[in-house]
Amino acid sequence: MRTTEAHTLQNGELNFLDEPLKADATTDIIYMMCPMHLLTIEDQVKEIEKGQVLSILTDYDGALEDIPEWCEKTGNEFLGIFEDDDHYKFFIRKLKES
Repeated sequence: MRTTEAHTLQNGELNFLDEPLKADATTDIIYMMCPMHLLTIEDQVKEIEKGQVLSILTDYDGALEDIPEWCEKTGNEFLGIFEDDDHYKFFIRKLKES
């Protein structure tokens, strides 16, 4: 599922994880595309406490670029991506109250 396109963060690479992280909440945005996936993530982040981790399930390849960039713009921490058989699991930590 991993694309060969260059989707990068500040350090030049995405953080692909060897195993999923423990999350405090999960949101399933499989089959959602731009911009609905980002709006759903924004709503879910509002529901968790500062310091908690949100797991995001998606099969949208555009999320490889969109979610890390959204984290950077909103001041949340992008922790990494776990690539499952048919979808990605993104992990973000809420760093400030929304």
